[in-house]
Amino acid sequence: MPTADSIAFLIGVDGGGSGTRALLADRNGNVLGRGQAGPSALGQGIESAWVQLRLAVQAAFADARVVLPEWRRCALGAGLSGATIQSWRDEFLARNIGFAHLVLESDCFTMLLGAHGGRPGAIVASGTGSVGEALRADGTRRMVGGWGFPHGDEGSGAWLGQRAVQLAQSAIDGRAPAGDLVRQVWAVCGSDRAALQAWCGQAGQFAFAQLAPKVFACADSDPSAARLLDEAVAALNTLALALDPPGELPLAMCGSVGQRLSGRLSPELRSRYVEAAGDSASGALTLLRRSMETPIP
Repeated sequence: MPTADSIAFLIGVDGGGSGTRALLADRNGNVLGRGQAGPSALGQGIESAWVQLRLAVQAAFADARVVLPEWRRCALGAGLSGATIQSWRDEFLARNIGFAHLVLESDCFTMLLGAHGGRPGAIVASGTGSVGEALRADGTRRMVGGWGFPHGDEGSGAWLGQRAVQLAQSAIDGRAPAGDLVRQVWAVCGSDRAALQAWCGQAGQFAFAQLAPKVFACADSDPSAARLLDEAVAALNTLALALDPPGELPLAMCGSVGQRLSGRLSPELRSRYVEAAGDSASGALTLLRRSMETPIP
C-alpha cells in the first residue's frame, strides 16, 4: 500500500452515461480543482472509459493550475456506472494507467457516500439511469434497481425519453393525440415513420435521456407528459420503499431527474428526506481515503 508521502494528489471521479466529473485534492483532502469530460460508463467500453477519465483528470489539474504530474504521484477513487459487473470491473482495474493506488466502486455507491458524508443512509439516484442504494450502520449495503437500459432504470431520464418516443410513435399511427410533448419529440427525432424509425435505430441510452427535459417542459400543458412524470415518481417511490422497508435511514434524491421529482415523493418518504451533502465525486474521494487507511476487500 502506498504511503502518504509517496502520493501528492487524491482524485475522486464520478463517471456515468452522460459524463465524467473529476475532483482533485491534495493529500490532506483539500480540493484544488475540478474537471469534466465525456461519458465513462463501463458498458460503453473500458478503453473509452479510461480515455474520458484521463481527460477529466487533466482538466481538473488545469483548473487547479497545477502541472500534470506522473500518475504514480496520484491516487484515484472512481465511482463508475457498470462497476458492479465483475468482468468490466476486473478489466478496468487491469488497465490502470499508472496510478499509485486505485479503488473502484459503482457511481451509485460513491454518490451514497457523498450524499450522506460517508455516514449510513439511503439514496435513490435518477439521472440517465436509475438505482437505489443504502448503507446501514453495521456496514452492510443494499442495492435495488439499476438493471440498466432498456431492461430497467424505471423513472430515469432514458426511461422518460423512451416513453416520450413511444407516444410520438403512437401519434403517427393515430393511436394517441399529437400534444405538445409529441410535437417536441417529432422536432428532434422526425415526424414520419421512416425518420422516427431511423432515429430509434441508432439511439442509445444517452440519446433517449436527452428527451427527458422535454417531458418536464410540457407537463403543465400536456396531460400525457404529466402522466409520464406521475409514473416516474411512482417508480422512484417503489425503489425507495424496497431499499429500506423499515424506513429507518435518511433518504436523499440524487441525479437531475431525481432532484426535480423529490418534492413529489410520498409523504412517508418525504418525512425522512434530506438534501444531499455532497456529490458522487466527493464520495469517491471519501472512498479513496478510506481505502488507503483500510484496504477494501
